[in-house]
Amino acid sequence: MTLELSSLFTAGFLYLVILFLIAYITDRGVIPERWVSHPLVYTLSLGVYATSWTYYGSVGFANSSGYLFLTIYLGVTLAFALSPVLLRPILRMAREYQLSSLADLFAFRYRSQLAGVLVTLFMLIGALPYIALQIRAVTQSLQVLTQEAPPHILALGFCITLTAFAILFGARHISPREKHRGLVMAIAFESLVKLIALLGVGLFALFGIFSGPQGLNQWLTDHPEAIQKLYEPVGSSQWGTLIFLSFGAAFLLPRQFHMLFAENLKEDNLRFASWAFPVFLLLLNLPIPVILWAGHYLGLSTNPDYFVLGITLAEGHSWLPLITFVGGISAASAMVIITTLALSSMCMNHLLLPASYPDPKLNLYYWLLWGRRLLIGLIILAGYSFYAFLKHRTGLAQLGLISFVAVAQFLPGIVGLLYWRRATREGLIAGLLAGIFIWAFTLLLPMLQHSGFIEHSYPISHWQQATGLDHWSFATFWSVSCNALLFALVSLITRQRQEEQQAAASCCSSAFVPLTGVVAARSPDEFKKELGALLGESTARNEVDRALSDLGMSPKETRSTELRRLRERIERNLYGLIGPQMSHLIISRRLALDPEARTALADSMRYVEERLAHSRSVLHGLTRELDNLQQYQKQILEDLPLGACALGQDGEIIIWNQIMEEYTGVTDQVTVGHPLQQLPRPWNDLLGGFARASDSHSYHLEVAFAGQTRWFNLHKAVIEDPQISATSEAPGMVILMEDLTQLENLEAELAHSDRLASIGRLAAGVAHEIGNPVTGIASIAQNLKYEEEPAAIEQSASDILTQTERITHIVQSLMNFSRSSSGQSLQPVRLMDILQDALDLVRLVHKHDQLKYRVDCDPQIVLQADHQRLAQVFVNLLNNASDASSPGDCITIDVREDASQAIVEVIDQGSGIPVHFQQRLFEPFATTKSTGKGTGLGLALSRNIVLDHDGEIEIISSPDKGTIVIVRLPISTHAATIPPE
Repeated sequence: MTLELSSLFTAGFLYLVILFLIAYITDRGVIPERWVSHPLVYTLSLGVYATSWTYYGSVGFANSSGYLFLTIYLGVTLAFALSPVLLRPILRMAREYQLSSLADLFAFRYRSQLAGVLVTLFMLIGALPYIALQIRAVTQSLQVLTQEAPPHILALGFCITLTAFAILFGARHISPREKHRGLVMAIAFESLVKLIALLGVGLFALFGIFSGPQGLNQWLTDHPEAIQKLYEPVGSSQWGTLIFLSFGAAFLLPRQFHMLFAENLKEDNLRFASWAFPVFLLLLNLPIPVILWAGHYLGLSTNPDYFVLGITLAEGHSWLPLITFVGGISAASAMVIITTLALSSMCMNHLLLPASYPDPKLNLYYWLLWGRRLLIGLIILAGYSFYAFLKHRTGLAQLGLISFVAVAQFLPGIVGLLYWRRATREGLIAGLLAGIFIWAFTLLLPMLQHSGFIEHSYPISHWQQATGLDHWSFATFWSVSCNALLFALVSLITRQRQEEQQAAASCCSSAFVPLTGVVAARSPDEFKKELGALLGESTARNEVDRALSDLGMSPKETRSTELRRLRERIERNLYGLIGPQMSHLIISRRLALDPEARTALADSMRYVEERLAHSRSVLHGLTRELDNLQQYQKQILEDLPLGACALGQDGEIIIWNQIMEEYTGVTDQVTVGHPLQQLPRPWNDLLGGFARASDSHSYHLEVAFAGQTRWFNLHKAVIEDPQISATSEAPGMVILMEDLTQLENLEAELAHSDRLASIGRLAAGVAHEIGNPVTGIASIAQNLKYEEEPAAIEQSASDILTQTERITHIVQSLMNFSRSSSGQSLQPVRLMDILQDALDLVRLVHKHDQLKYRVDCDPQIVLQADHQRLAQVFVNLLNNASDASSPGDCITIDVREDASQAIVEVIDQGSGIPVHFQQRLFEPFATTKSTGKGTGLGLALSRNIVLDHDGEIEIISSPDKGTIVIVRLPISTHAATIPPE
């Protein structure tokens, strides 16, 4: 049975149209985002690994090498099993630094344009046989199905169609941040098609040819050599070689690197694919032995590579060969499309741009986009040319293995990139050159000789026989071994440059390298101007604005630390646009750094914390424990019930906790990285002045903020760095801020309550004192109506005024004492006036106690004080002394000057204070009086008032010998402002 070429062409064309539609509707948003970003779609897209070699060539490989065909998939399974230590670190770097290819990765790590060029050229040379293999598989499948040689125009048409698809859906964006969702969905669909088609052929072989498992078992029993032939190569040395090659190909082939890392939408997708993709490969390989045995059962004369098609033709079902052919088209087209996309990006960044950088007057975006599209066409054309001139005597598996050995040369560089920070660019280049030379000598030249390109023979077989290795093991062992040996030796005898050391540290998953240096440009506008000279004004403006948006940074930003972060972000964004090495050269030239300038500690801490946040999932052991401890300590600082502010050695804020935000209303996003002087008022003066002051503590600072008065205590500790103690740099500092506003308001309320309680005690005395002059006024008024002489009337009026002044004085004293105050009002006041007012009030209460009061005070002593609050202190002290005294005792108020202090001693001759109670005298509600005769707040409030006046209070008491209360208050220098009495 044969099929018409037109039918096959129509089926293939319709299939490619379906691919176009899937990609189109995905990009248009018709397919829900949750489907597009689903891990299963990502896993199926990785099925681009299974090319026509898998679809067709696995059967031929199994026929010639038995179960060795499984090694091509066992190596992939091993690579995905090592995902946490191999694939995820590469994905982290690719996402963080926007690296879209292996050449980008090597150029970034080894800071070498030559490394990028070598990787690109070697990838290109190694991929061309593989692309030719796909074109050949399609044309030969047509020949198998039609039994006639297809015209070359069909192969060319196939290449043109794939070129159009790759350009339309794979080269729509120029930045790796913009994922090609339509392309990924189409490739996932292709993987599903070839899986269903291959499983369908396997089921047809089992049930349509062998009539079920029993028939297969019977045939295998009758032909034991079929199973024996599969087992024969099991002990071969090729097992290790082929597993090693497929291990490297699993993530180093251009198409695999592109789908694994460049098109990855979510990091968690890789975790899902780590087990799901090996399952996909297992399902894909299950039918291979059955198809092989079915071909032998039918006695097909077809090349075993195409038994998949041959057995479908044998039974006369026209629809099954069509479906199988479409499966082969999907396997070949997916590989060509993704490989050319990956290679076009590598060629653009590492070959075309360094050789012919566009004029800045051109639009760089369009130049890159159309340049990449042109490269896609050229690469597919090169693959077609390779196919056209290559003789078809080389098997599919052999062509694929040549590419596998080529990409295996990058494994030493990957190991150095991930785990050997000492590796150097010279070592990488030396190793690659050796590996490329041996690969070309042992594999590429024999293939070209076999295909008729060259006629000269090389004595490779003699060397191979001398080593006892097969062809693939010989080429792989010597190329990779010499590569790795030179890589290690040259790296050990050469030295890394500083930029290479920084890149090496960045590639190490456990290393965090803070940003250093200060950018010469002082604003984002200057960034645009400098970059415009090489990128063009429009591109420079777009890239700077994009970086500002990524960082959430203001276009007016001028802080050096933030500009350093902006420079870093721009460089990373350009990595994906023009490659890491070219972007590094442009940024280094136009946005130069001052390496001697010290980067702010705040920025270093922010950078380290960001890296920790992104890498926390890969920390292990002691590193994880230290990170947990750091997180715990940071959380303690955030939850501390005090405001905490830490300053670096440059005076910029590095920590600003949540309580500090509540106190000041200023967020850490505004404060971190700024000096205290740039804080909004009044915090710049309060905290900046305290930081500069020599005192470590400052108490009861009054601050007017947001229409309210608040009080704070400030404490600070200087953090000395022993490594810089000999330099002129300032040490770090931690400032703690304690809010006393609620306590101050509570004390004011308690003081007012205490005054009201005192007023109650004063009420009886006040009533009696007011009653006497009122009685006198009434008597004078009654007699006044009988007075006729002017002199007598004048005398009576004068007496009435005298009595009313007496009443006014008593009432005024009581009002002054009872008045509530919302805050402390300090002004010059004579100490004698305060004492006299307090004594007048106390005498009202204790008028009948037969006590004597003596005041010895210089009237010229002036304090900077709140008259009313200090009067309350001495009322409390005199009341306590009066309550403790007996009739006839004398209470003395003795005032003397000592330097800049006024020392007031209130001395009584009472019963004294018990020794066991003296330690609790200043505690709230502590009192020796009986219930109902004292609140216990007087001394506590008095002590706070004295401390608010920068004074001290002390009590000396002996039982039965009386008590001395000593109050020390600073003397004011503003005596001249008080008018003399």
